[in-house]
Amino acid sequence: MPSLKDLRLRINSVKSTRKITSAMKMVAASKLRRAQTAAEQGRPYAARMERMLSALAAGMAGQSGAPRLMVGTGKDQTHLLIAVTGDRGLCGGFNSSIARATRQTAQALIAEGKTVKILTVGRKGRDALRRDFGSLIADGWEGIGKKGVTFAETDQIADKVLAMFEEGAFDVCTVIYNRFQSVISQVVTRQTLIPLSVPAAEEQKDASGAIYEFEPSEEAILADLLPRNLSVQLFRALLESNASEQGARMTAMDNATRNAGDMLNKLTVKYNRSRQAQITKELIEIISGAEAL
Repeated sequence: MPSLKDLRLRINSVKSTRKITSAMKMVAASKLRRAQTAAEQGRPYAARMERMLSALAAGMAGQSGAPRLMVGTGKDQTHLLIAVTGDRGLCGGFNSSIARATRQTAQALIAEGKTVKILTVGRKGRDALRRDFGSLIADGWEGIGKKGVTFAETDQIADKVLAMFEEGAFDVCTVIYNRFQSVISQVVTRQTLIPLSVPAAEEQKDASGAIYEFEPSEEAILADLLPRNLSVQLFRALLESNASEQGARMTAMDNATRNAGDMLNKLTVKYNRSRQAQITKELIEIISGAEAL
């Protein structure tokens, strides 16, 4: 049975931990408001651009002059996976869910005889995947979104992906990230960036009446628009991931604060009972000694 001193030290330690988790919860809550607003504002533009280019990809499928960024290389052998996680922990299953999804996707592709390459955004994803797939990690970034996600940071990742694609390093590129749904819910999302995903039949029917006029030329516009779309989709993934991380951290720290409070109550009761038992024991010894005299 622990002594009263040990219990006091334990109680002080739990109190300090509760102060830390409570402070981290408030910091995450303040960051969450900005991150959530940025993610929600970035969705309409990215979704509309993806829908428009996907409709164009459906119409240009099979054409010899179609851009490779739009229709792909025509092969499905080498896959590039972009795992978007955070640099810090203490956010529940936020990082582990992405690492698990990336691991499962890579294992399924390898089982089919495909070649897999991985890009990691965030230190936690790189550390989690390095043990099993260290040889497959082509590059990685840390510190993205440390002071807020910016489009310039996203361009670094997009430029790397474009350079690898031009070199013929992969055929299909997929980004795996957490899409923000609510403070307590983040959805693991897999989005194919290259080639563009062709919309479903109903969506194609809705977009079939759309007429696109290109000025100055279709090739010139798509040559600029397709790389920009890659950056926009990656930017959305980073915004969603940043909001999801803050929401997951806020929830995790709230649970930790509650658990610390419960533990503190139990330790306090245990301390009071031990102290009462010790006082009772001392009184019995004093009374017994007095009666012996």
